[in-house]
Amino acid sequence: MDLLEYENKAGGQGYGKIAGVDEAGRGPLAGPVVAAAVIFPTEIDIVGLDDSKKLSPQKREELFPQIQENAITFGVAAVDHEIIDEINILQAARLAMKQAVEQLAPCPDLLLIDGNQKIDSSLNQWAIVKGDSKSLSIAAASILAKVTRDKIMDDYHKLYPQYEFNRHKGYGTKLHRTLIQEHGPCPIHRSTFRGVAEYINR
Repeated sequence: MDLLEYENKAGGQGYGKIAGVDEAGRGPLAGPVVAAAVIFPTEIDIVGLDDSKKLSPQKREELFPQIQENAITFGVAAVDHEIIDEINILQAARLAMKQAVEQLAPCPDLLLIDGNQKIDSSLNQWAIVKGDSKSLSIAAASILAKVTRDKIMDDYHKLYPQYEFNRHKGYGTKLHRTLIQEHGPCPIHRSTFRGVAEYINR
C-alpha cells in the first residue's frame, strides 16, 4: 500500500502543510491517552516507517528520534485517566489530538486524522479509517504517541510495581486483570472502565 497516497492526493488539491494525527491508549484500563501530530516535508524517506502496531518496540524506539529530526514540526499531548473518566475515552482521545495539533508551528492547512472522528478544530480535516496504515504522517504520529505513552507507563511501573505496567502498559491483559483482582485498582486506573469499576470500594 502507498503510504503517501493521502499526502499526494492532498498536495494535488493544493494543501501544503499536511499534518498526520493519531493517538495511543484508547483501550487500556490505566494511564493516559496520548496523541501526536506530525508535519513532514514533501520529500521524506525514513526507512521502515509504518503503522506503530506493525512494528516491534525496538523498531518504534529507533524511529522515534528519526521522526522528530525529519519533521517540520510535531506535537505530543496526553490526557490523563481522570479526564478520561470525566468525559469518556472517545472525547478524551479527540481532546488529546486537538492539544497535539495546537502545538504545531507552522500551523497545518490540512489534518489527516486516524479513525472516523474529526476533532474540534476549524482546520480542514480528513478522517481516515485505519489511517495509520494508509498515511506516512499518521503512521509517524502513531509511533510518537505509542512510544511516549509506553514511557509514561514505564514510569508508573516505578510508582506501582505490583501492577507490572512495564509489561502490559495498562492494557487489559490476563496478567493485568489478575493483578487488579489481587490488589484492587490504583490511582491511575480508569475507574469507569469495565475490568476496573467492579473492583472499586470492594
